[in-house]
Amino acid sequence: MTRTVNLILVAIAIFLDQVSKYWVETSLPLQERVPVLPFLDLYRTYNTGIAFSMLSFLSDWILALLTICIVGFVLWLWSNTSRDRKLTHIGFALIVGGALGNLVDRTLLGHVIDFILVHHGSWSFAVFNLADSFISVGAGFVILDELLEMKRNAKNKAAKPD
Repeated sequence: MTRTVNLILVAIAIFLDQVSKYWVETSLPLQERVPVLPFLDLYRTYNTGIAFSMLSFLSDWILALLTICIVGFVLWLWSNTSRDRKLTHIGFALIVGGALGNLVDRTLLGHVIDFILVHHGSWSFAVFNLADSFISVGAGFVILDELLEMKRNAKNKAAKPD
């Protein structure tokens, strides 16, 4: 994938995240479940921390700085990853897009808008948003590509005589 395509993927992730959050802010009541499927509700809430509300005791600026450092690290990893590792590049693009989408909320609003609630019976998962999904899927792509690369390397090593 070219860098341009990857940057477009980052922009699409940010755009979809921000559009979804705008719709949520203008359409959903605060902290009231809106059923979508038997296991899925929309539930607008605000997260002042990071994933699963961790570090919510830190100031917005410290969390924003932490996000910027993480994005910088991912960009460094991305720039040092071989171009033939397409899944990894897609993963990094999704991680950066998701992190920047949440950073927009944190810097403009002082919190992140979350609205997706997965549940079953009395069990429920933490409320999250599209940016969080992009980060998770992106990390999954990076991990999957690493596993596939390990398998390719083992196969190549077995094919070469000592």
